[in-house]
Amino acid sequence: MSAVKQKGWKEIPKGGLILEAGNAEQYKTGSWRSQRPVRDEQKCNHCLICWVFCPDSSIIVEDGKIKAIDYDHCKGCGICAVECPVNAIDMRDENEFREKEG
Repeated sequence: MSAVKQKGWKEIPKGGLILEAGNAEQYKTGSWRSQRPVRDEQKCNHCLICWVFCPDSSIIVEDGKIKAIDYDHCKGCGICAVECPVNAIDMRDENEFREKEG
């Protein structure tokens, strides 16, 4: 991944212009999340419904199975937990994890 040049407020274009294809991957947008999805690997049947519905593409899939959740980009919306047919995803308070990771 190339280094992202920090732009000052004068360099940012007006409006919601997308100047580069796929540029959202460069920005870690999960830092303001208040709830974190936690997947129970025992309950998960890898149906991939959470992957289909995730608006942030934060469900990481390998070989047709859920491998992890990309917390750098997950915004904690909870859609994955609501859509999971086997209740394998639980939304938990982000502060619980910040204390452990901090």
